[in-house]
Amino acid sequence: MVDPIAMPNVAGSDSPVVTVAPGWAFAAVTVLGALVVVAAMLDGALSARSSGGPGGAPGGAARPFGEAARLMRQRRRTTVQADSLLWRIGGAGLLVTAALMVAVVPLGRWTIFDLDVGVMWFNAMDVMVWALVWLTGWGANSAHSLVGGYRFLAHGLGYELPLMFALVAPAIAAESLNVGRVAAAQDGLWFVVWMPVAFLVYLLGVAAFSVWGPFAPALGSDVAGGVRAELSGVDRLVFETGRYALLAAGAAFAVPMFLGGGAGPLLPDWAWVLVKTVTVLSLLVWLRRRLPAFRPDTFMEVGWLVLLPAVLVQDLLVAVVAVWRS
Repeated sequence: MVDPIAMPNVAGSDSPVVTVAPGWAFAAVTVLGALVVVAAMLDGALSARSSGGPGGAPGGAARPFGEAARLMRQRRRTTVQADSLLWRIGGAGLLVTAALMVAVVPLGRWTIFDLDVGVMWFNAMDVMVWALVWLTGWGANSAHSLVGGYRFLAHGLGYELPLMFALVAPAIAAESLNVGRVAAAQDGLWFVVWMPVAFLVYLLGVAAFSVWGPFAPALGSDVAGGVRAELSGVDRLVFETGRYALLAAGAAFAVPMFLGGGAGPLLPDWAWVLVKTVTVLSLLVWLRRRLPAFRPDTFMEVGWLVLLPAVLVQDLLVAVVAVWRS
């Protein structure tokens, strides 16, 4: 019997996943939105706990809803001679980029885009974030926001190459850039078990392109709010939502790359994908206040002198194992 939601696979008939009809993209965006709400509520609860407030109070898990309502009522400010189009493309583009990232993540055996180069697609989307965050800082025609934009680019020079080579490790082991095949190659042993360095570097990269935790200097209070200094009202709400969406998309992509995709007992495969995604997302949110902020110049040294050599050694070991297996 033909699956009523299936479409012909882009990656070929031997693909382990099924491409669903384009209309299911709305369901994927809904799931991404739900993950954003979960991340925001958890972040609010942890913020309240760290400041001594109860997690269930309005200042805790409910804080994101109050903040969203406040920003929706707030008037949008516009600076003198701002490039409003590019400025708002930068903020709204973060949401679009996050949606394009999850488009190649299989939800169990279903995916929206089953691309032969799905791993490269994700990497291209994360590079696009460079331009979007910088446009947000540049378009406002403000020195404070522009400094924040350049801080983000400086961090990018430190994290992007290690992140790229961290994504290479699972692809080498699976002998494919197709995300579904990478997940299927972990039958019996998840890649995170024997690629811990690549996994940790990947998580650091997700925090970086989400402007999260240690990479907050791009939003630093010492430059009056950094890249979001001039954002207000709906513009600020869209930008902040985009950051959470990127964090959720990065957590979702970790599941097929390192955590075995939908593999797991009792629950259906799609449920395991969601459980693992929420687990990784919760870890990233929790680590936000547990790690110190990285100065861009210091992190560039760490990225090039520590992270990059470490992940290259990881890739070499994975390549040796892949050759020995074949």
